[in-house]
Amino acid sequence: GTSKAASLHWTGERAVSVLLLGLLPAAYLCPGPAVDYSLAAALTLHGHWGLGQVITDYVHGDIPIKVANTGLYILSALTFAGLCHFNYQDVGICKAVAMLWSL
Repeated sequence: GTSKAASLHWTGERAVSVLLLGLLPAAYLCPGPAVDYSLAAALTLHGHWGLGQVITDYVHGDIPIKVANTGLYILSALTFAGLCHFNYQDVGICKAVAMLWSL
């Protein structure tokens, strides 16, 4: 039960990390909405899992853990919504990074 869930979670983390490695050249070679939204999802998920590990390692006690996890879910939802809004209403992640590199 728990061991299999942990193994699947670990596999999912590795899959998202490999996906991010593939999305970075894709963002440069063929920028567009599909890559922008894929980056938004993968970056948010990657950050959510990373910060979740920080909470697991450093937050102790039932109430503080629940508060921290609730805050993490709110932060992750706002991050994803913000990135999607940026992709839809503005230039998108790929174009924004390209504009930063051109400075």
